[in-house]
Amino acid sequence: MRHDAAFSEFVAARQTHLRRIAYALCGDWHRADDLLQIALTKLYVAWPRIRHEGNEEAYVRQIMVRANIDDSRRPWRRERPSEHLPEVAAQGPTSTEERSALFDALQALPEQQRKVVVLRHWLGLSVRETAAELGIVEGTVKSHSSRGLAALEAVLAPQRHA
Repeated sequence: MRHDAAFSEFVAARQTHLRRIAYALCGDWHRADDLLQIALTKLYVAWPRIRHEGNEEAYVRQIMVRANIDDSRRPWRRERPSEHLPEVAAQGPTSTEERSALFDALQALPEQQRKVVVLRHWLGLSVRETAAELGIVEGTVKSHSSRGLAALEAVLAPQRHA
């Protein structure tokens, strides 16, 4: 019983934050919900082991990153034909708009750069931790981080000065 209660407490406390991370990784709220569900399911199975190690959130993040990679490799995820294009209404400048612009700019980054920027600069992981979560070398983390931040700056700087 304590197992379920502790797991429920963790999910209640961290679910919103983890969902935002999932959205930052994939750029779609429905896919973000799927990523989070996959990660929480795997966390529940591993909860007794992970809980004792104290790495619950890192475990969930790593599962979401890997599930997103796996999902993006599936052929049916590459194209989404549609007869109707969505209409986007212009909004006045607000903090919500700035956040939206940041998420849009993040989604325009190549996938690996986006993951590095989210892990390094949103979640505050070190270069070493980011490299370990993504399974790449530290030098690659640094170059993706530098290029990703430069690309974000190029897109967002003109909006800030307008």
